[in-house]
Amino acid sequence: MKKSLVLAMAMALGVTASAYAANPFSDVPAGHWAYDSVNKLAAAGIVDGYGDGTFGGDRLMTRYEMAQIVAKAMAKGANVDRLAAEFADELDSLGVRVAALEKKSDNVKITGQVRARYVSSDYGYTTDLRSRLWVNGQVNDDWTYTAMLQNVQDFANNSGDDKIDLNRAYVDGRVGGMDVRAGRWDEVTFTGNVLDSYIDAAKVSYGDKVKLFGIAGKGASEDYMESSHDRLYVVGAEAKIGALDTYVGYFKASNTGYADYDAAGKRSFDFVGDKEIWNIGAAYSFGDFTLSGEYMVGDKDYKYNGKKASKDGWAADLAWKGAEASQPGSYGLHVGYFEQSANAFIAPTTDANTFADQGGYKGWAVGGSYAFAKNIVGVVNYYDTESKTTSDDDKVIFSELYFTF
Repeated sequence: MKKSLVLAMAMALGVTASAYAANPFSDVPAGHWAYDSVNKLAAAGIVDGYGDGTFGGDRLMTRYEMAQIVAKAMAKGANVDRLAAEFADELDSLGVRVAALEKKSDNVKITGQVRARYVSSDYGYTTDLRSRLWVNGQVNDDWTYTAMLQNVQDFANNSGDDKIDLNRAYVDGRVGGMDVRAGRWDEVTFTGNVLDSYIDAAKVSYGDKVKLFGIAGKGASEDYMESSHDRLYVVGAEAKIGALDTYVGYFKASNTGYADYDAAGKRSFDFVGDKEIWNIGAAYSFGDFTLSGEYMVGDKDYKYNGKKASKDGWAADLAWKGAEASQPGSYGLHVGYFEQSANAFIAPTTDANTFADQGGYKGWAVGGSYAFAKNIVGVVNYYDTESKTTSDDDKVIFSELYFTF
């Protein structure tokens, strides 16, 4: 055993010289540099030596032997955090719990994702590379902090894109029996067919199998919810009954509207006022399949190009399996149909053309995913949609390749 390690272990135990008995090891005589330290470790029950009565100080030690010593030191209350983190795997195999020590050694974690994307539609194409870095920090046992930095390199234009945005920055924690989130994040409520947008908000949730929640906030910028002036309020409930997941929600967004861009890229915004929406849905899993459906209805009755759009909408999807980044070779397929009115969504999740300024959209989608290797997943979706109030339509091929680390 190294000299520094023996001394450090003995100091960590804080055992005084008078607390131990005579030296039990024949190869550690009085006057040896390690005599006092070895006696402390032996008296505290940390080291036992070998069957022939020797300490074996010059003998190479296995990691499992070292783990046993660390485990005994921990049981005696010694401060051996660094050693516990180093020998975490061996300690775990010995049944020693080091979760608290791991939290100390891994207080901040950084993970990432790179997505290569190619999108082709009747209106043109897009190809870019998006890089994301997540920073997760443990504030204490009840609170965490999450941030996400993002950079998008657009290969379809002639300019270099090197802007980095802080798209997410929020805390999660518990107050009493409630879960609390506050800051900026991407809120995907239920399936996201009504709302999937970056928001600056506070969210409170309560419950487990039946969860109640409320959100108060606004759009993060004009790129989300169409305007940073939007005010958003959401209340909802989710319940899990065996293989059935159900939900119901109420949304209110103020100062909503629809953005448009001219040939020069100049943005204009048409405000349409407050909007209230009710949403209800369910998903049922059976074997490798999941069947989901939902219905949404808004309180507005806007007209687009002189034609009235419906107030309500619905969507259905049938999914089979699904690719998982941790399982190479895993895959999945899905097919869906939707008919969604702009009166009944705020910022929906879809890679299709929503024709939001033309009353909404209807159509179908089919897609698949495949894990080519660990943490490398490809996704391809095809959308065929048309406007609910005009003859405009669009066909979109949306392909992505994800690398996570």
